[in-house]
Amino acid sequence: MFTGIVTDLGTVREVQPLGAGHDMRLVIGTSPAFLGQPAPAAIGASIACSGCCLTAVQLGGDWFAVDASAETLSKTTLGLLRPGSRINLERSLRLGDELGGHLVSGHVDGVAEVLSAVPENASVRWRFRLPPQLARFVAEKGSIAIDGVSLTVNEVDGDVFGVNIIPHTAAVTTFGTLQPGSRVNIEIDTLARYVARLVSADQGAVAGAR
Repeated sequence: MFTGIVTDLGTVREVQPLGAGHDMRLVIGTSPAFLGQPAPAAIGASIACSGCCLTAVQLGGDWFAVDASAETLSKTTLGLLRPGSRINLERSLRLGDELGGHLVSGHVDGVAEVLSAVPENASVRWRFRLPPQLARFVAEKGSIAIDGVSLTVNEVDGDVFGVNIIPHTAAVTTFGTLQPGSRVNIEIDTLARYVARLVSADQGAVAGAR
């Protein structure tokens, strides 16, 4: 589990094809502090990479490597990464850690498209278009993870939603590199997922009783 509070902005150093090119290994450069604090990372550690929970398979002083399967590549933006791409990073949540954002599993639900970025007072209003099947899970003032960043939804209009990004967030995440047309990983709020499931089950029970 994660909190959606990005703690380092990594850089893709290598993209290595695996499994006849269907899978891939990412070698990601980061700061020694990210891998060393609060406790040294180990092989097998879970690391959120722009919202995707991946397993560290190799570790160096200022880099780590993760493998992404064809399934993961088909459901996320990881397949678009190239050497030099920036990537949001977060170590997994430990019991007792501060929950600064919201509970994020690192299981991406879909990919959204950046529609616009418009200055609004001291922040920027970003608007995104969701895959239609995810729209019902996103609500005004609810939580959402965009490329692993925990954010509050400020507006919803059908399959389009908006969030405000302050300068600090833009500086320490990949929001500083996004532009209209970019693709981002989306994870809906876990609570919204279960509420929708319960409502669907209740409606099915009512229909069956008729």
